[in-house]
Amino acid sequence: MHQGHVQQIECLLALADELHFGRAAERLGLSQSRVSQLIAALESRVGARLVERTSRRVALTRIGSQFVSEVRPAYRTLLRTFTRARDRALRGAVEELRIGFTGMIYEEITASFRVLYDTHGIAVHAHDLPLGSPFAAVLDGEVDAVIAELPVHEPELTVGYRFAAKDQFIALSVDHPLACREAVEVEHLAELDLLHRAGDAPDYWKAAHTPPATPAGVPIQSSTGITTIQQGMTLVASGRHALLVCQPLAEHNTRTDLRFVPVRGLEASSQLGLVWRTEHTSPQLTALAELLDEGSKPPNRNP
Repeated sequence: MHQGHVQQIECLLALADELHFGRAAERLGLSQSRVSQLIAALESRVGARLVERTSRRVALTRIGSQFVSEVRPAYRTLLRTFTRARDRALRGAVEELRIGFTGMIYEEITASFRVLYDTHGIAVHAHDLPLGSPFAAVLDGEVDAVIAELPVHEPELTVGYRFAAKDQFIALSVDHPLACREAVEVEHLAELDLLHRAGDAPDYWKAAHTPPATPAGVPIQSSTGITTIQQGMTLVASGRHALLVCQPLAEHNTRTDLRFVPVRGLEASSQLGLVWRTEHTSPQLTALAELLDEGSKPPNRNP
């Protein structure tokens, strides 16, 4: 895109926010007449009036409003691309991977990140993502990959590495009647109000992590959504809710106001995966997948 075209879009977006030529010009560091020229040039390119001007007000036309709503996300993506390129230039020749995650990243994963940097010169930058939106950031190009709970059935996504499947536990407040048991049966979930992951995840994914019914068909209540594990733990500790969690989270959590009880009879275990957009497969991502696989194997022991 020509630099002048970018400046025209910047003017329109500023004008859409300010609805005043003078304020838009001041914001952009341009003269008011220059802003008018750029808007006129953009309207000529589009072939339609984008802005209505009167002596009293400035407003977007219907076409202008639709154009702004469509072009703003692309403009933000362009800005992020320039920012990342500038950051890489400032850091020198070090390559980087942007890895999103939901919940917690455990020691075996961060150990692979360190090896990736030491052996390949690739630095990992972790991005904390909303618990119930595991795939949006990688689909939008905001991160290169995500470490997220499976399953994933999106045709444009690839699971580059699958972590070992883990048993699922139910997180309960310490004084809950079921908290003292060695294990609970899956049918007991119908007695609880399970927290669910709030977000834009696919329905199949939500159902996998907060089942709507027990295997016998008894509905499971889920009245409240959460966006972080910390929020979920706090609500569970209040005694009004419960939450299905994976075994590593239960093992790494040291809160004394919670109990983690194994659940027997669940159809699926909990499993994380390294997920990236298929068309963006890269040597850096495959190198990380190989290191994660190597890190999951027990060390060789000489007799």
